[in-house]
Amino acid sequence: MTTIAAPLRVEQVALRRAATPVVRTGMGFQRSRAASRRLSGAVLVAGVGGGLVPEVRVGDVVVATEVRDGESTVACSSAPLLASALRRLGLTVHCGPVASSRTLATDSARGGLASTGAIAVDMESAWLAPADGSPFAVVRAISDTVGSSLVRPGIVADGWTALRALSRAVPALDTWAGAIGPREVRVASPRSFCAGVERAIDIVARALDRYGAPVYVRRQIVHNAHVVRDLEQRGAVFVDEVDDAPPGSTLVFAAHGVAPSVREQATAGGHSVIDATCPLVTKVHAEVRRYAARDTTIFLIGHADHEEVVGTVGEAPSDVVVVPSPDAASLVQARDPSRVAYVTQTTLATDEAEQIIEVLRQRFPELRGPDRDDICYATTNRQQAVREIARDCDLVLVVGSANSSNSLRLVEVAQREGASARLIEDAGDLTLTELSAVSRIGVTAGASAPPHLVDELISALGGLGPLTVQESAGVAENLQFTLPREVT
Repeated sequence: MTTIAAPLRVEQVALRRAATPVVRTGMGFQRSRAASRRLSGAVLVAGVGGGLVPEVRVGDVVVATEVRDGESTVACSSAPLLASALRRLGLTVHCGPVASSRTLATDSARGGLASTGAIAVDMESAWLAPADGSPFAVVRAISDTVGSSLVRPGIVADGWTALRALSRAVPALDTWAGAIGPREVRVASPRSFCAGVERAIDIVARALDRYGAPVYVRRQIVHNAHVVRDLEQRGAVFVDEVDDAPPGSTLVFAAHGVAPSVREQATAGGHSVIDATCPLVTKVHAEVRRYAARDTTIFLIGHADHEEVVGTVGEAPSDVVVVPSPDAASLVQARDPSRVAYVTQTTLATDEAEQIIEVLRQRFPELRGPDRDDICYATTNRQQAVREIARDCDLVLVVGSANSSNSLRLVEVAQREGASARLIEDAGDLTLTELSAVSRIGVTAGASAPPHLVDELISALGGLGPLTVQESAGVAENLQFTLPREVT
């Protein structure tokens, strides 16, 4: 059973449209402790509260990531999921720790609570947490903020503003209650960062340490918004083209590689260049140059708008023909059908690439290919791992950004195994509604997605009920690439 706990009668009234039972628990420590003994199952505390940091304003909603009473801390692991549901209702939502105080918090007390990292304060939540570890969440609509006294002419109007926000939150509270239940999670292995991605991120971090901020990076160092945001906070500046970086600045080329013309631009601009191109992409570039030197038509299997493909085409523009699909492979032409070769984008789905290669081989019997598969080991390993878990799951979640080719391919591979699958940036992209209908979830991450995002997703799922987590037995990856001399 799931209960919405409303400490005050006015809060209970604001929540009256909830389909989930709403229980008035009373104000303060003593009443909350007494009420907690009467509650069973999952508990969602919903009411008004006070803001502790300037960015939390009247009418905003705070979702607790944890609640503290000065002696103990209780985690609210499903906070990212609940916060996203509230944002979809148009509410302004903040996630962070909530402090529970046994007395009305004065200005000086609020300052002390804020110094601990708490972003809101109430008088009940910590003591309403289920003692048996059942799912627990806290939503507080803000009625008073930093520097505003509780005894002031505007408190009544601000209180009504908070209560209106609380009332608007009801559909999200109900979807949280509807998503409560036990689940099985199958985690693919390997997943997340590959050696090329780790190398590229390390190069930018080391460049910042050695040369100081700003360090300019042409395009996204890897296709992941979280990675880019983290490096931006450390002083990296991402630019679209070489000319967008000041002349003579430190400039990093992203892991996807660049065309020779881009290198020439950087030289002309006097930039100190650090090349973070993945060595496996560099291998494909070398293959193209070698084939082009032999007057060979080179079929590049890949997506024409992907940065890796753009850079590879740039090695021999007059010799490379991009082939994105089997249908395209049935139509392409070669200058000399006896002098043809193929290379592939490193992040393709292996089964789709093989279909294209087969069509090309039927049309061009003399077709040559690389001595070793161009599709990188990490892409192949992750696709095989997701293929294995997809067969037994109701839903497969692939953590990765929308512009990440290898992440998108993982979604497609899972779907071809018959599973419902979709790409999510992080736990906040999930909807509680879709979770209410599934009990077996597969989880993986693209090679450019940080591992901590998978951990946070599993933690958020665990906040909705008992979780059985099983990790697949995948291929161990021990490959490491050397760093360029500029950062060693």
